[in-house]
Amino acid sequence: MSFTSVQDRFQQGTQSDGELNFPSRSYALWMHVDFVLLFVAAGLTAIGVAAIYSTTRGRDPQSFDSYFLERQTLFAVAGGLLLMFVAWVSYEELSKFAVAIYGIGILALILVLGPFGEEVNGARSWFRLGDFQLQPSEFQKLGVIIAVAAFLSRYEDHMTWPRVLFSVGIVAWPGLLVILQPDIGTALVYVFIGFVLLLIGGIRYRQAIGIALASVTIVVLMINSNMLQEYQTNRLRTFVDPASDITEAAFQQRQAQIAIGNGGVGGKGYGEGSQTLSGLVPQQHTDFIFTVIGEEFGFVGSATTLGLYAILLMRIFQAAQLAKDRFGSLICSGVFAMILFQMFEAVGMTLGITPITGIPLPLVSYGGSSAIATLIGLGLVLNVRMRRFT
Repeated sequence: MSFTSVQDRFQQGTQSDGELNFPSRSYALWMHVDFVLLFVAAGLTAIGVAAIYSTTRGRDPQSFDSYFLERQTLFAVAGGLLLMFVAWVSYEELSKFAVAIYGIGILALILVLGPFGEEVNGARSWFRLGDFQLQPSEFQKLGVIIAVAAFLSRYEDHMTWPRVLFSVGIVAWPGLLVILQPDIGTALVYVFIGFVLLLIGGIRYRQAIGIALASVTIVVLMINSNMLQEYQTNRLRTFVDPASDITEAAFQQRQAQIAIGNGGVGGKGYGEGSQTLSGLVPQQHTDFIFTVIGEEFGFVGSATTLGLYAILLMRIFQAAQLAKDRFGSLICSGVFAMILFQMFEAVGMTLGITPITGIPLPLVSYGGSSAIATLIGLGLVLNVRMRRFT
C-alpha cells in the first residue's frame, strides 16, 4: 500500500478549477494573487518587528540602539521585493535549473565550513558580507525543496527503492554538511521537508517505516558520539531532565517559561514585560522571540499569532491542492513542511515540550537569512497558485 492517494488529494480541484472560463490569452496573473496569504505574512512580519523592538530597546528608551530594528525592517523589505520577483517568474522554469540551484547551495555549505565562514555561538554557519551575515543553510532549504520536487515530479507511479534512496540522498548531503557546522536544528528541518515530500510523492508504508527507523538510528548514534558540541548535549539533557539547573540551556528554558507565565490571559502590555525589559531570557530576539509575545500580550496574543500561522499554513496547503501539476504541488508541500516544523519547534522549545535547537520562528525571529528565505518560499507558493489556470 502506498501514500499515492495523499498526493492525489493534493491534486484535487486542479482539473475542476481549470474548467472555469479563464482563457489563457486573457489570463491576468494579478487576478489570482492570494492576498490572504500576503496579508497574513505581512502581519507576522509586523509582529516580529514589534517584538524585536520590545526586546532590544532595554529599560532606557533614551539609550535605545536601533540596530536590530533597522536591520529586521530592511530584511523584511528585501524579502518582500524578492517575494514579488519570485512570484512573477514562472515556477515551471525552476525544474530546468533545479540541479544548478541545489549545486550552488551545496558549494556554499562546503565553503562556509572553511576559512570563508564565520563562527557565531559555536557554529560555523555564516558568511560575512560587510556589515551583513549570510546563512547559506537557510536558503538551501529551498534548494532541497526544488531539487526533490523536480525529481519526484518525473514519476507518477509508486516510488521504487532506488528512487526513494536517490531522494534521500538529495536531502542527506546538505543535511550532513549542516551537521558539521554544527547546526542540528536546521538539519532536522531538512529531514522533515524530505520526509513530507516523499509522503506526497507516493512512498509506500514499508519504505516510510524503513526511512524513519534509519533516521532514528542515525540520531541515536550521533547523540552517543563526539559529533555534538557540549552546549548541544546540555540542551538534550535539559529536555530529558527539566529539573536540572546545571546548564545554561536549563536557565534559558526556565526564564522563557517564566516570561510566558507572566503574561497570563491579556499580557503585561506592550513594552511592559519584566522578563523582556530585564533581558533575563537569553537570545530572546532570535530563538526565543515567542516569549515576548507571550509575556506582553498573554494568551490572547499568543493564540492570535498561532492563529495567523494556521491561516498561513492552510493557504499553502490549499495552493498545493490547486496546483496544476505535480511539481507545483510538491513545491508548496515542501514550503508547508518547512514553516510547520520551524513554527512547532520554535514555539515548543519555549514551552519545554521540544528540545532547544536554535530554530528561528518564521517571519518573527530576528535574522535576515531566515526572513528572506521564508518570504522567497511564500513567493513560490504564490507563483504556483497564480498559474493554476495557465
